[in-house]
Amino acid sequence: MFVRSPLITIFTFLALPVLAYATSTDSLYSNLSADYCKTIEVEQETGDSVQRCPGVAGHSLLVQDYDARQSVTILTPDGQQHPLRYPSVITAAFSTVGKKAEWRVKRKDGKVVPIALIVRVYAHENPASPSEKTSYLAVAKIMAEKICVTKRVKAGARANEEARRAADASVTQACLGGPPNGET
Repeated sequence: MFVRSPLITIFTFLALPVLAYATSTDSLYSNLSADYCKTIEVEQETGDSVQRCPGVAGHSLLVQDYDARQSVTILTPDGQQHPLRYPSVITAAFSTVGKKAEWRVKRKDGKVVPIALIVRVYAHENPASPSEKTSYLAVAKIMAEKICVTKRVKAGARANEEARRAADASVTQACLGGPPNGET
């Protein structure tokens, strides 16, 4: 018969919150609406534009609007740009991004470290009904050696939870490539 020492029991209960804290992943949000972003580039003839939006932990987001399709580029604290290329991996249709970005973060040595980004993308995929939108969540991993989209989650009852799970596991996922669903 196994008898648990009271000392082991106390240690286990004291260590659990520390272990949970060390391995937990949280969400922080940044705003992508025009009121919170600064326009840094506008093409006068086409109206194409780039806005810089605040992010977390020294990162920021560039929201590009080219040919009525929006995408996001992650700008790292050291100035590196990592385009997420939503028209290539989320939808080739006319599109806009949602008003907020969800950063999945871990805390290491008291600092916030982004590990993934989730952004909603609204696509106008039905030419017969231009006001109809299809909603996707674009999940991107953020690693020192690679930043890219790893999953496209179509809107549904559990889409947010699925996107968070995909974001938290994105470090082990391959980058998406090519047009989604054979779109051109």
